Amino acid sequence: MPRSTIPADPGHDGHDLRRNLANRHIQLIAIGGAIGTGLFMGSGKTISLAGPSIVFVYLIIGLMLFFVMRAMGELLLSNLQYKSFIDFSADLLGPWAGFFMGWTYWFCWVVTGIADVIAIANYTQFWFPGVPQWLPAVACVALLLSLNLMAVKLFGEVEFWFAMIKIVAIVALVATGLYMVATHFVSPAGRGASLANLWNDGGMFPHGMMGFFAGFQIAVFAFVGIELVGTTAAEARDPERTLPRAINSIPVRILVFYVLALVAIMAVTPWRDVVPGRSPFVELFVLAGLPAAAGVINFVVLTSAASSANSGVFSTSRMLFGLAEKGDAPARFAWLSRSGVPSGGLLFSCVCLLAGAFLMWVVPDLVHAFTLVTTVSAILFMFVWTLILLSYLAYRRHRPGLHAASRYKMPAGVAMSGVCLAFFAFVLVLLSFEADTRQALLATPAWFVLLAVAYQFVRRRRDAGALPQAQGAE
Repeated sequence: MPRSTIPADPGHDGHDLRRNLANRHIQLIAIGGAIGTGLFMGSGKTISLAGPSIVFVYLIIGLMLFFVMRAMGELLLSNLQYKSFIDFSADLLGPWAGFFMGWTYWFCWVVTGIADVIAIANYTQFWFPGVPQWLPAVACVALLLSLNLMAVKLFGEVEFWFAMIKIVAIVALVATGLYMVATHFVSPAGRGASLANLWNDGGMFPHGMMGFFAGFQIAVFAFVGIELVGTTAAEARDPERTLPRAINSIPVRILVFYVLALVAIMAVTPWRDVVPGRSPFVELFVLAGLPAAAGVINFVVLTSAASSANSGVFSTSRMLFGLAEKGDAPARFAWLSRSGVPSGGLLFSCVCLLAGAFLMWVVPDLVHAFTLVTTVSAILFMFVWTLILLSYLAYRRHRPGLHAASRYKMPAGVAMSGVCLAFFAFVLVLLSFEADTRQALLATPAWFVLLAVAYQFVRRRRDAGALPQAQGAE
């Protein structure tokens, strides 16, 4: 059953998270979660795989995840005692769901955070080529730990400005692309900027349906973190106002930050000229005559990776806090510092992120490992999104009164939950087509086997603790 009511004001008794995140923090955290590093660096590969049809890929994924977020929003607001999706999954599906959800979400962000830390170290080589790669990785983890230990409001401020940098970069790219189309820009290779580039070279589906489907395998990773706003529920000052606003703006964000950005890129640079291994953002600004394009975009991608790692540190510590409160993690993870921060979970998550620096020292070439890691992360995030939908279906079945009273209902709730679940199953099938993503798909079940074994120990310990209490009551 849900825990005691969370205080609605910033003051607290030392046992609850403080509500110090203002509306602007929540909005920008939601935007930052919807714009991943995959958009900046991975869009070149997705364009080469799917051609102009990649626009439809991002639209479809974005539409599905919008309904997942609406389901999450209705559940969180149906009972303000829910601090995150751990709480409603455990309440509606059973304690096992909270255990699996919390630890899987923690592992999702640790895996993603390790990739981000390694990426940050690689990006710093642009300015400091002689520095050992493990050094900036360690420095990054230390900086993120110190920032998050101070206060949740400082996390909100840092994430606000990280997200702002990404927004400015994408808006600048869209504006530059539209200007180049309007002025009929011609590249040194003789290619003219025009919207007709989207359909003149082999049509919108130049590689057929298989090329279109291949785009889903990589594009889905660009959306991981979109649910991050759900982990801020316990620390939002006015969740009934801020959460709906953040979730409702997701479609606009996807249109502006994904669709318009990709249209601008392919209108200026025909899709066949996009190099998979390079960032198309850099290429567009270079064509526009910005001499510092490589440095500017390197800075943007660096802050994007730092933003993702910062979000990961924040969310993993809150997941561990929720798990510890339920007895599903060591009790020290539920301890709050004087500033109301779960410092035990923060320290543990940051130690795990240091595995990224260790990997760089042991395995210098991580290109194949990156594909494996990001695919594992995408699969695990889809598991989290699936449990959110299953929790929503259980809520509709067992709490019809709460749904009827809700002021933030998910549109076509039951039907769209089924559509989204079918879509995730479809993406899993697509991941089996390529060798590298298939390896990740085959390796991921090992995590759930490990969780199942761990849960048996946790349940026995919980039952053993409950037995003496029952005997004492007699």
